[in-house]
Amino acid sequence: MSATSPGLPARRPGLRWPSLPTRWHRFSVRRTLLALVLPVMLAAVGIELALTWGTALQAANSAYDRSLLGAIKAIDSNVSTETGGLSVEMPYRLLEFFELTASGQVFFRVSTEDGLVEIGNAGLPLPGQALKTGVPRFIDAEYFGAPVRVGAWARELDPERPGRRMIIQVAESTNSRNAFSRALLMQAVWRDLLTVSIVAGTLALVIGWALRPLDRLRREVEARADDDLSPVDETGVPADAAPLVRAINHHLARQRELIDGRRRFVDDASHQLRTPLATLATMVGYARRERDPERLAEALTALKGQIDDTVRRTNQMLALARADTAQIAMAPLALDRLADRCARESWPLAREQGIDLGFECANGDGDRDGHGDADGSKDIVVLGHEGQLREALLNLLHNALRYTPRGGAVTLQVGVERRPALEEGDARGDTAVIRVVDDGPGIPADERPRAGERFFRGSNVDLPGSGLGLAIVRAIARRHAGDMAVAAARLDADGLERGTVVTLRFPLHAPTEIPFALKAG
Repeated sequence: MSATSPGLPARRPGLRWPSLPTRWHRFSVRRTLLALVLPVMLAAVGIELALTWGTALQAANSAYDRSLLGAIKAIDSNVSTETGGLSVEMPYRLLEFFELTASGQVFFRVSTEDGLVEIGNAGLPLPGQALKTGVPRFIDAEYFGAPVRVGAWARELDPERPGRRMIIQVAESTNSRNAFSRALLMQAVWRDLLTVSIVAGTLALVIGWALRPLDRLRREVEARADDDLSPVDETGVPADAAPLVRAINHHLARQRELIDGRRRFVDDASHQLRTPLATLATMVGYARRERDPERLAEALTALKGQIDDTVRRTNQMLALARADTAQIAMAPLALDRLADRCARESWPLAREQGIDLGFECANGDGDRDGHGDADGSKDIVVLGHEGQLREALLNLLHNALRYTPRGGAVTLQVGVERRPALEEGDARGDTAVIRVVDDGPGIPADERPRAGERFFRGSNVDLPGSGLGLAIVRAIARRHAGDMAVAAARLDADGLERGTVVTLRFPLHAPTEIPFALKAG
């Protein structure tokens, strides 16, 4: 588990668009958009053409069916029943004209409804449903294997003696109306193809114009110096690309911090090691020239002390560099157990200095994960890096033990600070607290705001040191979303401040399983 990078919003769960195949990422944005849009447009054109064909066929049938109805009524006007039978005086000129407009053969049939009397082309198909008197009906059918459009109309044979009906049918080839529909369809095809071409060309030009700010941004980045890590200007960038520019700026800021940290480390190393190394060289030269065994032993003892001090300074600078820039993996851990281990590790130094080192843990109600000892106490769980937190606690204890006079006391306290809950069970905002309290010389009140700065040492301290201990602690606390505070431990009878209390605060972590290695205590 790793901590969320500051400066970037946390990703919220939600619907995700399907990702494109990897090989598509080699294409330009223009080509990718055209490859995605054109199939959609062509599919829409196909649907539109299918609808156009249906509309054109319906329009052709409507127009040509009116001609069929005209022919039917022309024949009806020439039907005679005066002789008691059925006779038709055919309008041949009308039929010839009708054949000419239909571009094919025209068939007709006049018959009684019972089929006993029939004039014209026999066998013309009738509609499947019964005809209503005076209501024309049009159907598509086949006549001698050829597709035809048939119009049928029924009326009373003798209006004065209803009961017997006459049916008039006229059929024509569908060649003419199909040609008309195909002509309309081809017009729609050419119109849609022209529209697609115009839209695709316009889309390509608009995409190129919209991407010009990104091309300008590319040229500006390419023209930068190798050591230029200043933020990229996002004012002229499209809104869709602004998050990318902000992410790049965030990455540049992290790189600047990393480079600044390395530069500070080099500066600190040269500043802190130059004098000790020069001193070591002088002491080695003195020891080589010394012939008196007693003075030689004294020189070697002093040399050993100087080497130990140099090693400690080097280790502190490395620890500070790691705290500032090292990538760390966070995991849930029991802070009270870690503090207990650090206190046990510091007991040998406390006995050597003649100092009473105590450990206090107030975690009886600090249940964050449901785990605890057999005595009912609960773990104080934080999200952190065990190695760095251990480094911070050991630095605090080492500083306190070093500057507390013999016979004094140092206390390591661990607990939880509660804030008023908005509702029952609400523990958000509670913090884990570590305090190291000593009765040493303390830090003057006017100098406390500088506690935690690199190489800062109180004006009332005579012992040698690097001034990096609290700087390491503060850097580690900030990497864990916490803070460090320095105050006086107490007031004596005269109202003077005595001792120092250094407080570290960390956010409590949600209930989770604690690794066994950190529960061993």
